[in-house]
Amino acid sequence: AVVSTQSTGKTLLAELAKIKKERAVDQQKKEVEKAAEDERIRKETILSGNPLLNNPAGNASSSAGDFSVKRRWDDDVVFKNCAKGVDENDKTDRFINDTIRSEFHKKFLSKYIK
Repeated sequence: AVVSTQSTGKTLLAELAKIKKERAVDQQKKEVEKAAEDERIRKETILSGNPLLNNPAGNASSSAGDFSVKRRWDDDVVFKNCAKGVDENDKTDRFINDTIRSEFHKKFLSKYIK
């Protein structure tokens, strides 16, 4: 009876080692799959973040898409490009909401103050 108990114990230990080995292999396989999935998600995020590579049509042979430049928030501010001589090349009559930079003021100063 003692011999059969020892052989049964050895069989149980062998079975336990086999189960632990299988679990370790499964765990390692899950980790590899998770790492591959994380890498795939990371690459998709990177590619979708680049508008030149992000093609809405789905293939590269179609049109390039709408890559128009958006207007900046400060395109129409009053004191943009206030450096002396910036507007001298552009002599079109247009309304400027700044009394110091308006065409009338410039003409007035050039006429009466020299």
